[in-house]
Amino acid sequence: MDFQLTDDQRALRAGMRELLERRFPRTRLRTAVDGDAERGAELDRALWRDLGAAGLFALRVPESAGGVGLGLPEVVLAFEEAGRALLPGPLAATELAAGLSGALAAGAVQGETVVTALDEEGAGAPVEHLASADAVLALRSAAVELIPAAEVARAAEPIRSVDPATPLHRTAPIRTRQDQAGPGRSGIAARLRREAALLTAAQQLGSASRTVELAVDHAKRRTQFGRPIGAFQAVQHLCAQMLVRAESSRSVVYAAAVTEDPGDIAAAKLLADEAAVHNARDCLQVHGGMGFTWEADVHLHLKRAWVRAGQWQCAAAAEEELAAGLVSTVETCL
Repeated sequence: MDFQLTDDQRALRAGMRELLERRFPRTRLRTAVDGDAERGAELDRALWRDLGAAGLFALRVPESAGGVGLGLPEVVLAFEEAGRALLPGPLAATELAAGLSGALAAGAVQGETVVTALDEEGAGAPVEHLASADAVLALRSAAVELIPAAEVARAAEPIRSVDPATPLHRTAPIRTRQDQAGPGRSGIAARLRREAALLTAAQQLGSASRTVELAVDHAKRRTQFGRPIGAFQAVQHLCAQMLVRAESSRSVVYAAAVTEDPGDIAAAKLLADEAAVHNARDCLQVHGGMGFTWEADVHLHLKRAWVRAGQWQCAAAAEEELAAGLVSTVETCL
């Protein structure tokens, strides 16, 4: 079986990178994090509509419904580029909502509706970008529902976020409409959680890959004792370890997008979180003292990686999923 990217997949990835370089360059990122907290927390609705017009949220929507008609691997490639650019916003929730039915879902496809998510089984995980959202994708054990964000905001309070571009709110459990509950919805909720974990892993992969580039570029330019610091073995080892983490997680994330197996997705989230966090830390080390300054972008990758690591499937949950799969395999063999 050939797991190489097709020409169309490469074109999709290149097109997404070009779009983000044009519509969300570094200057826009710095504007979002350097401004006051209230302004920085607001999503750029024009950019969101551009993403919708480009088809980001319609990649898996059938062509008969006005979508692109692609699959999960293509969405993973697009989200990897979003993670590389540190694109803010509830991307995973909006993409998942676009596959549902109703007026709010139709707005999500076009980028007119910003959808965030509330996973009531996610160990109290906070809701991101609630103040900028139009709707909330509520996931419970036996219910999936798109509800107006105002209904959730009434019982929410802001909490401090380590990432200046990702505002967070803590919410109380919400009451889900009875007509949306049922046995069939339980399976949908589980599937949406897995897909959200994979899409978050893809963003972590993009961030991990970008910090490799930042570290290598700095090691080539920065000189000490008359030589680029990249000539020193200690720095070379750091950069090599970063590359290994990024490429190892890439293989697992891409494989999970093809198999959609719960164990594969858990492994992808676990490795991608580790790669994003550890690569950002090592990138800081390569940059030295200047890496800890506000002007450098490295700390933004680390902070975003910390936030994403706690979303949808944390390390403990992923390890439990993998352990359960191993136990099941052993019991089957016995």
